Amino acid sequence: MTDWSAYYAKTGGRPPRATLLRALDAFDAEGRTGDRFAVDLGAGGGRDTVEMLRRGWRVLAIDASPDSADALRDLAVTGDLEVLVARFEEADWPVCDLVNASFALPLCPPDSFPALWSRIVARLRPGGRFAGQFYGDRDSWSGRNGMTFVTRTEAGAMLSDLDVEFFDEEEDDSTTPRGEPKHWHVFHIVARKPD
Repeated sequence: MTDWSAYYAKTGGRPPRATLLRALDAFDAEGRTGDRFAVDLGAGGGRDTVEMLRRGWRVLAIDASPDSADALRDLAVTGDLEVLVARFEEADWPVCDLVNASFALPLCPPDSFPALWSRIVARLRPGGRFAGQFYGDRDSWSGRNGMTFVTRTEAGAMLSDLDVEFFDEEEDDSTTPRGEPKHWHVFHIVARKPD
């Protein structure tokens, strides 16, 4: 995947992911007030970042592609946004209330994935949430170089230190945003770090 600017142009205007909306709604239902800080891993064209800013969150958007930073700046949204151009498995970020990683974590190489997942859990404040996806082992891309896929059992083990609020296993045939046919095997997750 090399033409990220075309990808961001195609997907940036789409609505935010359902997992992010579930997490944000859960925070709203708790009635928490004050400063809320989120990290958006693999922020891409900004479809989730915009929603967090719209709801008054401070956001650190991390993506390896400079095209992502340009797309985020072109959104001309108001709010407290910082953009970091870096591979998220190499990036460091402060303690936060929310780590959002919509369809991003599978792009982490398997040898870096355990450390990245540990960092995600460690950087969540008590009461903080993770929202995002893992790709399952039956995904048609399973086995691709540089990507991480997990079984349902592995996904459950990774979430063992969190309270799982939403876990949906999707298996479907459709197309990618680039129009390529694909068999999807995806775990959609919202999980909360215990107080």
